Amino acid sequence: MLGKLKLQKVLRRKNPYLFRALGIEVASEIVQQLLQAYVSSSDEGIFGDAFFEPIAKEASGAKVSDARGVDFVIEFPKRYLAVALKSGPNIFNASQKQAQNREFKELRSRLLKLHKQFDPLLGHGYGKRSAEPSGDWIYRVRSGQAFWTEITGDSDFYLKLVRLMKDIPTKHKKVHAEEWGAAVNRFTEEFIRDFCHADGRIDWEKLVRFVSENEPPQKAPRAKRMPGRKHGASAAT
Repeated sequence: MLGKLKLQKVLRRKNPYLFRALGIEVASEIVQQLLQAYVSSSDEGIFGDAFFEPIAKEASGAKVSDARGVDFVIEFPKRYLAVALKSGPNIFNASQKQAQNREFKELRSRLLKLHKQFDPLLGHGYGKRSAEPSGDWIYRVRSGQAFWTEITGDSDFYLKLVRLMKDIPTKHKKVHAEEWGAAVNRFTEEFIRDFCHADGRIDWEKLVRFVSENEPPQKAPRAKRMPGRKHGASAAT
């Protein structure tokens, strides 16, 4: 994951004024903060897809959904449970919540012919959030123990998940440490080359310009001349 990451892509998303206000003067410290923020945000999504989702499907006997924004479905005699599973309760912003609601509504319209209760659920692998549909929002929210209990029928399943992991994290720690160290070294060298003065001090103005300076306006392409017509000639015949 870190091997293909580009420093400039990550740097454009960060606040250079904050680094300056914190009194950071060491390039490697900025780099490590950038990488830590990236890994933390990326790991949430990756962990949900690679760990929580496969286990949820297997433990509940669910079927994979072909609907956009819905990960799996569980069909009961009188109820159709459609689940969108996220790693944790802090993944969505307001626009993403609206998109999720819209995707559930689209699936509901497709399933009218089933004549079953449509029950859309936004689940979280961890956390304590719980909410019922209200107003224009048609889906429920369940997090942590409540979510796993609902789809498995086992109130202790959320604890069994952590037992299942056993020594897997320890086995991967060495590989992650090597990849992390290589990324820090590579980014630090690039940061010093591109955003530091010759004496090693951070060039804060150059960094701010990189993040915030207006892009030069694109020039309009020159109009092509009509073939066979001389410049300045009248269109009349």
